[in-house]
Amino acid sequence: MSQALIIVAVLIVLALAVYAASLLWQLKKQTEARAKAQAEQKAVADARRESIFEDIRYIAHAMLEDRCEVSEGVVRIARLFEALSLSERVSGDYPALFKHFERIRNHPIMEERKALPKQERMRFDFERMKSESELTDAILDDAKRLKEFKLSSCH
Repeated sequence: MSQALIIVAVLIVLALAVYAASLLWQLKKQTEARAKAQAEQKAVADARRESIFEDIRYIAHAMLEDRCEVSEGVVRIARLFEALSLSERVSGDYPALFKHFERIRNHPIMEERKALPKQERMRFDFERMKSESELTDAILDDAKRLKEFKLSSCH
């Protein structure tokens, strides 16, 4: 009877060992699949980020060539940095751009602007033009540096 118990015990241990091995194999597969999915997500996020950086460089270039108004370029670039949650990290590198953006960030645009009374539109225009006249040269200096913006240049 003791030999039968030993054989049953060995079979149970072997069955448990096989089960544990299968669980480890499943865990390994899940870990590999998770790592692959994370790598794919990172690649997509990196591609999106690089695309936005390319947009920033393009807008800066357009500002320097007078194909884009200074205020429009400032708003677009600042919003792109906001989309990447980089505004705070890069605002010190491009102070004039972000200073102007802070002054005009809440100005209405498009349909919202058209709906304003003429006096109010003129007030917003005056604020924008005053800020532009004060900061345009410095903003364009920032744009020159933004033309070469790279991911590694953000701290």
